[in-house]
Amino acid sequence: MIEREEINVIWFKRDLRLQDNEAIFNAINSDKKTLFLYVLENSLIDDPHYDKRHWNFIKQSIVDINEDLAKHNTKILCVQTEVITAFNQLQNYYKIDTVFSHQETGLLITYKRDKDFTRYCRNNNINWIENNNNGVLRGLLNREDWFEKWDEYMASPQINIQYSHTNFINLDKIKNLEKGFIIPNLETKPSNRFQPGGTKMAWKYAVSFFEKRHKQYMFHISKPALARESSSRLSPYIAWGNVSIRQIFQKALEYKNNSNKRHLGAFISRLRWQAHFIQKFEMEHTMENASVNKGYHKLKKSVSVKYQKAWKEGKTGFPLVDASMRCLIETGYLNFRMRSLLVSFFTHILWQPWQASSQHLSKQFLDFEPGIHFPQLQMQAGETGINNLRIYNPIKNSLEHDADASFIKKWVPELANLPTPFIHEPYLMTPLDQQFNNFRLGENYPHPIVELKSARKKASDILWNLKRNPRVREESIRILKKHTISNRNRMLKND
Repeated sequence: MIEREEINVIWFKRDLRLQDNEAIFNAINSDKKTLFLYVLENSLIDDPHYDKRHWNFIKQSIVDINEDLAKHNTKILCVQTEVITAFNQLQNYYKIDTVFSHQETGLLITYKRDKDFTRYCRNNNINWIENNNNGVLRGLLNREDWFEKWDEYMASPQINIQYSHTNFINLDKIKNLEKGFIIPNLETKPSNRFQPGGTKMAWKYAVSFFEKRHKQYMFHISKPALARESSSRLSPYIAWGNVSIRQIFQKALEYKNNSNKRHLGAFISRLRWQAHFIQKFEMEHTMENASVNKGYHKLKKSVSVKYQKAWKEGKTGFPLVDASMRCLIETGYLNFRMRSLLVSFFTHILWQPWQASSQHLSKQFLDFEPGIHFPQLQMQAGETGINNLRIYNPIKNSLEHDADASFIKKWVPELANLPTPFIHEPYLMTPLDQQFNNFRLGENYPHPIVELKSARKKASDILWNLKRNPRVREESIRILKKHTISNRNRMLKND
C-alpha cells in the first residue's frame, strides 16, 4: 500500500485574498506542503439567500487569486460538492494533517456545516485551526472590552505573507486531483451591471475613493444617485474577503492624515459599525429567523402576497421605492438610506414581517453579509427595542434626496417625461393632467398600493405602544447588557 503524503489544506470561505490572511500565513509556515481549496457547496448554491451574482463574484475572485498563484506553479483547487465530501475525496490522495480557515459568521446552514465538519475532523484525526476574522470574536458574553480589542486588532501590523519559498501542491498534481471531482467552470460573462470580484478590483475602488471620490462622501451618502460615485463601493470586496477590514482601515487612516479628515473619519466610523453588527450576529445567531428582542415575537402581521409581489417588482406606486428596488435588482448596489427605505416601506407601510423580505433582499445585495443583513433588517423594522423607531416617508425622502428626480427618471423611465413634481407624486395628477401628459395612472404606472398617511400612523401607534410593553423593556435591558459598548460615542469617533 502506497503511503499518502501528509499535507495541510487552506479552506477558503469569505476570505478570498492572499494577504493579511492568517489562515494562509499559518499554513505555509508549517513544514508540510499546502493545498488551496474552495468548495462551491451545492447546499449554498440552492440556498434561497444566494443568487448567481454572488457565485459569479466568487468565481471572479478565485480567478484573480489564481493569476497570482500561477507564479508559484499552483492554484486553488475549486470543486463543486459538499465540504465533507470534498475532504473525503482528498483523503484518497493525501493524508490531511491540518485544515486552516477563518471563523465564519454566517447563516445557520454554514453554522451547522461547521459543527458537522468539527466532528468529521475529530473522527479523522485532522486538526482544524480557525482564525479570527476581521476582529470579530467568538464566545463573548458581553461587549465591555470588545471595542478595545477590535481597535487593537485594527492597529496591529497586517500579516505580510511571503510566497517565494513556499511548498505548494503544484499544478500538475492539482490537475490530477481535479479528475476525481466535479470542477465548476470559473468563466463568467463580462457585465457592466455588477462590480467584478477580486482583490485587484477592490484596490482600484479603494484608491479611487481615497484619492478623489471621498471628498463628497458625507454630503452625498444619502443621495441614491450621487452616492454611487461618492461612497467607497468597497462593501462587496469586504463581504467576500477580497480585502480585510484591517487593510482598508489602515489605508483610510493613511489618507486621512493627508486629506479631508471629516469625510474619511466618517467612513472609518462606519467600518467600526460594520464590525459591531457582525459581532452582534456572532453572539446571537437566532436573529436569522426571529427578532432579537423576544418581546416582538408576539407581533403578528398579515401576509399579503399582492403587496410583497409589488414591492419585489418595484411596482408599488411610490416612485422612489420602486426606483430603489429596480436599481438594486439590476446592479446589486443601493446606498444605505435607500436600503433602509425599502425595509421600512415593507415592514411599516405595507405592514409585512421583516422575515418575508430577507431572502429577496439578500439575493439582490451583491455585498450580502449575514452579520450585517439580519441585525439591520430588525433595526430598520423597529423590532430591537433599543434603537430609534424610523418610519421613512418615501415622498419626503424623494423630495430631499432626489430633488431633480434624476434617480427616479433613470430607474422608472415610464415617469421620466412628466413634470418633476408629478414624478415624485404621480398620483396627484388630475384626469386633465394625465391627458396633457399623455399618461394614464393605473396603466403607465400603478396607483399607490396603500394610503401612506394612515399606514404610517398604524405602524407608529403599534410599534410605539410595543416599546412600552414590559416584555419588550425587559428584553431591551438584556440586549443592552449583552451587545452595547459602555461608551457608544467611541464607535462614532472620527479622529
